[in-house]
Amino acid sequence: MTVRPTDRIDKTAETDTSRPHPARMYDWYLGGKDNYPVDEEMGRQMLALDPRVPVLARVNRAFMHRATRWLTEHGVRQFLDIGTGIPTEPNLHQVAQAVAPEARVVYCDNDPVVLAHSAALLHGTPEGATAYVQADVRDPDAVIEGARQVLDFSRPVALSLVALLHFVPDEDGAHELVDGLLSQLPTGSHLMMTHATADFTPEESTAAVEKLTAAGITLTLRSRTGFARFFTGLDLVEPGVTVVDRWHPELGEPVPGQDDGTIPGYGAVGRKP
Repeated sequence: MTVRPTDRIDKTAETDTSRPHPARMYDWYLGGKDNYPVDEEMGRQMLALDPRVPVLARVNRAFMHRATRWLTEHGVRQFLDIGTGIPTEPNLHQVAQAVAPEARVVYCDNDPVVLAHSAALLHGTPEGATAYVQADVRDPDAVIEGARQVLDFSRPVALSLVALLHFVPDEDGAHELVDGLLSQLPTGSHLMMTHATADFTPEESTAAVEKLTAAGITLTLRSRTGFARFFTGLDLVEPGVTVVDRWHPELGEPVPGQDDGTIPGYGAVGRKP
């Protein structure tokens, strides 16, 4: 079964190619083609500060694969992936449905470029369901409304927020947004999340934030403590909050270059009691 909710899709949205966009920069880091010169230019500036940025992008993607596999192997059959980004195979539903063909996955993003490629996210198994909802994490009601068309909120849901919340500052209520989304999910649901940090590269991180801010991109590099706050009230899955590539590495292949110094990002999975 393939579903594509349309009531929240903004068909008039246009792609702004005058400024870099995080999703398109991420695509460039991953070697994709759905980006523009402005994204590549800013990406190269980030590489000049830390050549491992593409490695971090791939490590985040690898965490999503491992966490999805772990959750599916432990009985989770529903996923809500917010901040989906431009499709890069294998996508979350492909990992989940490889373990459990009946898994149901809703993707959510607010970027018109992601919308343009959303069909690539909808080729799931006949037993399961995949859907794409155009909405912003800052509008959680719209996210939940769209997700309810496909997901059964009386059963556990895994909420995926991979490499997203570092673009939402505290003044925009980042922690409150996560709390609000989790409040809509039943007992047994999970939060899987990664987040960039300045804990290991303070000077390079300060320069990166300044460059991105000048280009109109807000980046909030939270500490380990700040990241752990998102999991307040949840039961952390072992090994808890850790550097992102160290979360259950046995569930996937290592990313080339990840051992060349500490990866400046954290990852964790927590269960709602």
